[in-house]
Amino acid sequence: MKNRQYKSESKKLLDMMINSIYTNKEIFLREIISNASDAIDKLYFRSLTDSSVGLKKKDFKIRISIDKENRTISVSDNGCGMTEEELDKNLGVIAKSGSLDFKSENEPKRDVSVIGQFGVGFYSAFMVSDKVTVISKAFGSDSAFCFESSGPDGYTITPAERDGFGTTVIMHVKADTENENYSEFLEQYKISGLIKQYSDYIHHPIVMSFTEKKAVEGKDGEFEDITEDRVLNSMVPLWKKAKSQVKPEQYNEFYKEKFFDFEDPLHVIHTSTEGTATFKALLFIPRHAPFDYYTKDFEKGLALYSRGVLITEKCADLLPDYFSFIKGLVDSEDISLNISRETLQQDAELKLIARTIEKKIKSELEKMLKNEREKYEQFFSVFGVQLKYGAYDKYGANKDALKDLLLFVSSFEKRPVTLKEYVSRMDKNQEAIYYACGETADKIAMLPQCETVSSKGYEILYLTDNVDEFTIKVLNEYDGKKFVNVCDQNLDLDTEEEKAALSEKNKDNEEMLKAAKEAIGEAVHSVRFTNKLKNHPVCLNTEGDISLEMERTLNSMPGSDGKIKAQIVLEINENHEIANKLSSLYKSDKDTFNKYSKLLFDEACLISGRDIKDPAAHSALVCELMTK
Repeated sequence: MKNRQYKSESKKLLDMMINSIYTNKEIFLREIISNASDAIDKLYFRSLTDSSVGLKKKDFKIRISIDKENRTISVSDNGCGMTEEELDKNLGVIAKSGSLDFKSENEPKRDVSVIGQFGVGFYSAFMVSDKVTVISKAFGSDSAFCFESSGPDGYTITPAERDGFGTTVIMHVKADTENENYSEFLEQYKISGLIKQYSDYIHHPIVMSFTEKKAVEGKDGEFEDITEDRVLNSMVPLWKKAKSQVKPEQYNEFYKEKFFDFEDPLHVIHTSTEGTATFKALLFIPRHAPFDYYTKDFEKGLALYSRGVLITEKCADLLPDYFSFIKGLVDSEDISLNISRETLQQDAELKLIARTIEKKIKSELEKMLKNEREKYEQFFSVFGVQLKYGAYDKYGANKDALKDLLLFVSSFEKRPVTLKEYVSRMDKNQEAIYYACGETADKIAMLPQCETVSSKGYEILYLTDNVDEFTIKVLNEYDGKKFVNVCDQNLDLDTEEEKAALSEKNKDNEEMLKAAKEAIGEAVHSVRFTNKLKNHPVCLNTEGDISLEMERTLNSMPGSDGKIKAQIVLEINENHEIANKLSSLYKSDKDTFNKYSKLLFDEACLISGRDIKDPAAHSALVCELMTK
């Protein structure tokens, strides 16, 4: 027996592969099973044109065996097997892939799908093994050979015995250390779990023998050991079946089992694409958001498979942030993997798949909005905020793609409507889309400014989410119509004559209004009369880009120092009796005038849903004025 040395600077390269390329020890079984699957595929491919193979697809299988006493895990297949020369070439030369050679030779003739690409998957076994033995017999050969290696120091190849063609990989599991529990890989439940996680959709049965004690029929109290083979993998992925062959309950059960949800999904997207991007995808919209969805701990992403083998549980690059609520998976033969198959190359294929998925999700949401309105509103009540963030994020880069998916509560319908629906019923003389912000639609409806706009017959969008106004600001306009906050100084509902009259009144009372501002203090930017109120005496408006709602939202964000200030304007209804009262007090009783000014500002705050800075002082002031 001659000890052979690895080629390609084996010691350094193999050490790097074992300790650096693979970061997750669990994937060793995935790699060995994938190699076994490739070996079976090669022989099955040959059987299509060579009747001497004598096997049908149902005859092929991969067998897993565990020997706790000798600390070994064996993976055996009845695939093509290897000759002595092939063992030396495929296992003795690191990064030499027999699967890749096979694919290159046959792809021009026929569609060939094999998993191995780099010839390094076999060496992942050394992450959990201190010795690996491979016994292989090539199809059509009378001789079997044994490849054995304990790592970088080299390997041996000797004659061996094997019943039937194929390959058996025997991994001698390392002893436990203080930091590593290698013995867990000798437990059936652990191996079964790894197969379910990583190799569930290998299209050949993966079997393992299970022994259980069962009662002997007719003999009370007596038991016997019964050993039976169990197939551990599903083999045929649900997403590879035609949609017409899959029942709704199958989708539901798959979703709940795969993504650990207790409810059926709200919507299923089962799609496949061929051409520039070839892949199959099975996507789900959940009925509810995960508990951590709106936190920094949430991880978006789709499970990514390559030819049925799990590559990564969450590939974030496949989903844009605004569709991060989507759960599901993608299976593609086009993606370019790195040498360890654990991570992806950032290539054009992956980006193309991501763009295609994005368009498909958007199309499905548009169809749901059009044809299943109640279902869409249910979806939007859970994930609508994410779409609004998506329209606002990156300075509105995606606003055009998302604007027709957004919903806002309407003052007309008292339910969510789209911007398109709002604009479609606008009066021909209406020049703007009006909106108002607040905690709830009911509270917004009670704003004095809403009363005024509604009296003109205009519809108002009620914005109740923190991100709403930021989204509206980024959109800026829809179908040529500007957005206008009913509490903004830019609200323009007056005729030229009305504007002139109001300007004149404010000019005539300039000193009085300035005195009211001084009495109130820095809480207001200015005080003025308005003709926009009907029954309410006062209201708060703003000047500049920061509205009252934006001030509240920005100051509530983590890390905010609370110094964001809107330029608040106290507006007094020029037609209300309180306007005459103030004028009278300004001329006769400046002290009481100051107190009324403060009181009116507090009242305006309450009407607008803002907290009063000093409730005790406000109460004392009310009582004082009531007793005069």
